[in-house]
Order: sequence, then C-alpha cells, then structure tokens
Amino acid sequence: MAPDAAVRARRRLTNKLIAAHDAARLRPFFAPDVKLIVGDGELILGVAAVIQAFAAQFAEPDFITYVRETASVEADADAARAAEHGRWTGRWKDREMGGAYLAVWRKVTGQWVIESELYVTLT
Repeated sequence: MAPDAAVRARRRLTNKLIAAHDAARLRPFFAPDVKLIVGDGELILGVAAVIQAFAAQFAEPDFITYVRETASVEADADAARAAEHGRWTGRWKDREMGGAYLAVWRKVTGQWVIESELYVTLT
C-alpha cells in the first residue's frame, strides 16, 4: 500500500479507537519513543505516557472524542517516513476545540507508527 493510503488508513483506525475510548488498543500506533506536543503546548514523551494521557481523557465524564482529519500526506523518497498535515477537533459535552496538526510517521517492520505529533489549538 502506498504511504499516503497507509497513513490515512491508520489515522482512521486511531479515530475509531479514540471514539471507542480504547486507550490500550492505541499503543501499536505509536513508536516507543513517541514525542507528542498537545494543543496547550505540554510535551508528552514515550508511548506509556501517551496511552496514560488518553486513558485520563477517556475517564473524564464530559469527554466525547478527538477527530483528526488528514489534509495531506507527504512521504520521503524511501517511503520510510511521512508527514501528515491536517485539522483536529476535540469534543466534550459542553464545548468543542480544534486546530491544526502535524504528525511524523515512520515505517517499522512493515507498519506505519507515529514518531511525533504537534497539535496547535486555534480558537
């Protein structure tokens, strides 16, 4: 599968798992050393911390979901890394927020995983 299609498919799966509030099943989508900068600028390092952050969000009674919508995917010449650009939306019972994101994916043993993500909240 071409990098663009593979990354888009993986993103759709993460959106479904987030909507299902299934933090544990998100683990295979992240590199062990993932770096994540969330919308307020907080830095989260490592897959365990990322999964823990998702679990904490899912435990919030007002949290509904995060949706990331891919606008573009650009792969390197070796099809080993890709940059995904898009828009994200977070939904709670009483509010919604969103903005732009950039995710860096790398291919590891035939599967695309997230190496880093940067989310920017734009109100």
